[in-house]
Amino acid sequence: MKSKKDRKPESFITQPKFPGGNKAMDQFVSSNLRYPEEAIENKVEGTVAVDFDIDVFGNVIEAKIKHGIGYGCDEEALRLVKLLKFEKKKYQGMRVVFHRSINIHFRLHSASVKPVQGNQIQYNFIPAKPDITGKDKESTKSTTYTFNINLGNLLRLIRVNAAE
Repeated sequence: MKSKKDRKPESFITQPKFPGGNKAMDQFVSSNLRYPEEAIENKVEGTVAVDFDIDVFGNVIEAKIKHGIGYGCDEEALRLVKLLKFEKKKYQGMRVVFHRSINIHFRLHSASVKPVQGNQIQYNFIPAKPDITGKDKESTKSTTYTFNINLGNLLRLIRVNAAE
């Protein structure tokens, strides 16, 4: 058993947590992330680092870009961070402001189209992971969706219309 000197003192001021933890925060950001049209058109990918402050009520009161990539991604990262709502805690009547940072990764979807037999094509779609890094980053596996499309009837229709 540890003596009183060996024990780590418990702090009465603890960092506010996102409900459900970092995994839930990653999921929240990924489901609310809207890739800016300008960034899609210019094929911009990268990481936006955002510093933000949290008040005692769990609200994000100020957010600023620490490192941005432009093309609307900085504004989207700020919009997402301002949507975050952390757990409210009591700090013995003190007005405490917490400082945190988050990295939001913007990744374009990758897709490939492969010809298969005859009148078919195979389309592989790999959705982009919203790689979010905070203090605790959890890795997730990427999923690939494969679609086989039969073009037989479509090609016949195109030939008929071209002959007319």
